[in-house]
Amino acid sequence: MLTYLLRRLLLMIPTLLGITIVVFSVMALSPGGVGAQNMTDSNMKPEERKALMDYYNKRYGLDQPAPMQYLRWLNNVSPIGFEQDENGKYTSFSLTKGMDLGESFYFGRPVSEILGERIPITLLLNIITIPIIYIVAIAIGVKSATERGSGFDVSSSMVMLALWSIPTMLLGVLLLGFFASVQHWQWFPTAGIGSRAAQDMPFMPHWGSLWDVGKVFLGMLIGTSLLVWLSRWQERKLRAFLAGVFGLVAGVWMAQAHADFSLFAWVVLPVLGGAMLVGMGWMDYTPFRVIGLGFLGATLGILFALQFTDDGFVRGFLLDRIWHLVLPVLCLSLGASAALAKIIRASLLENLSADYARTARAKGLDEQTVLWKHVFRNSLLPLITIIAGLLPSLLAGSLIVENIFSINGMGQLAIEAVKSRDRELVLSITWISGFLTLVGYLIADFLYTLVDPRVTYD
Repeated sequence: MLTYLLRRLLLMIPTLLGITIVVFSVMALSPGGVGAQNMTDSNMKPEERKALMDYYNKRYGLDQPAPMQYLRWLNNVSPIGFEQDENGKYTSFSLTKGMDLGESFYFGRPVSEILGERIPITLLLNIITIPIIYIVAIAIGVKSATERGSGFDVSSSMVMLALWSIPTMLLGVLLLGFFASVQHWQWFPTAGIGSRAAQDMPFMPHWGSLWDVGKVFLGMLIGTSLLVWLSRWQERKLRAFLAGVFGLVAGVWMAQAHADFSLFAWVVLPVLGGAMLVGMGWMDYTPFRVIGLGFLGATLGILFALQFTDDGFVRGFLLDRIWHLVLPVLCLSLGASAALAKIIRASLLENLSADYARTARAKGLDEQTVLWKHVFRNSLLPLITIIAGLLPSLLAGSLIVENIFSINGMGQLAIEAVKSRDRELVLSITWISGFLTLVGYLIADFLYTLVDPRVTYD
C-alpha cells in the first residue's frame, strides 16, 4: 500500500505539468495573446499602453518565447526554485522561497487575494448542496430499489427522470422567473448570496417584542405538529384527503400572491398543490410523509403567524444569507439528486438479487440487516466513483448556476478569467482544480479498499 501511495503521489507531478502545459499553450496561441483585452482599451493613451506592456514584459516575460514564459510561471508557483530581484532577474536557488500565484491582468490584484475572496463563497454553496443531494438521493434510491414496481418506484422514477432531463440553465431561469420576478412571486432575491443591508444587521433575526417571537414559534409549532400528526394518521384515504385540502389552500394562497389574475394562478396552482399533497398523503413511505408534511406545516404556521406580528422584524445576517441561497441550492440539488438516485437504485437492484444476499436471507437475517449491512455496502462502489469528483467541485463551483444567480464564486471567476485571457488566474484555477481532482481520485481508490475487501493495491 505504501509503495502504491508513493507511486501515485509521484505521478501527480507529471500529470499536473501536462495539464498546465496544455492550458498554457492554448492561451499562448489564442488571438491577441495573453492579456489582450487589457491592451484594446480605446481610452488608453499610447504611452500608457506602452508602459503597461513594459510592465507585463518585465513581470511575466511576455516578450520571451512561450517555453521560457511557462518556466517562469512554474518557478513562481513552485515552493522551491530561483528567487527574483526587483528587476525580475533570477538570483540564487532557494528551498524556502514560497509560492507566488502572480498578479491578475484583468483585476490588477494578486491572484491569491482574489481566490481567497471567491473560494469561501463557492465552498459555502457546495457544503450546503452536497449533503442535500446525497440524503435525498439515498432515501429515494433505497426505497425505489426495495419496492421495485410499486407505486412509489414508478412515480419517483418518472419524477427523477423529468428532473434529470431539465437542463440546469433552464431550471435556473424558471426558478428566477417564477419565484424572484415581480410578474409572479417575488419571494426570493434575484442575485447574490447576501444583501448590502445585511452587513449592518445583527447575526440572528429578531422581532420588535418578545411576544412576536412567541407568536412565530407558536405558529411553527402548531403547524408542524398538526401536519406531522396528519402524516402519522393510519387511515390512508382520510389522510390523503386532508393533505389534499391543505394543498388546495396553499395553491389558493399562492394565487392570491400572484400579481395578475390568470387561469394558471387560480386553477392550475390549487389543483397542482392539491394533487401533490394527495400523493404525499397517500404515500406509504412514512419518513417522506413526516418530513414533507412537517416542513409544509412549519412554513404555513410561520406565514400565518407573521400576519399578526408588528413591523419591527429584522431578518438578520443569517436569515438573509439563507434567503439568498434557497434558489441556487435548489437549482444545484434537483438534477444532481435525480441522477444519483437513479444510480443508487440500479446498483442496489443488482446486489439485492446477488448470491450473497440470498445466502444472508437463508441464514435468517432480516431484510433490513441484509439491505444495510451487506447490500448497501457493496452498492457503494459507484457512489465512491462519483464522490471522487466532490473535492474539486467544492472549489470549482458551478459555471451555469453562479452566472445565472450572479454569485461571485469560483465558477464565475473562471469565466471572467477566460474571457479576459488572464493567464495567471486561469493557470492558478487550473492548477488548483487539477490537484484536487487527483487527490479526489486517490481518496476514492482507498475508499474502494475499505468497502470491498477484494480490492487491494499490494
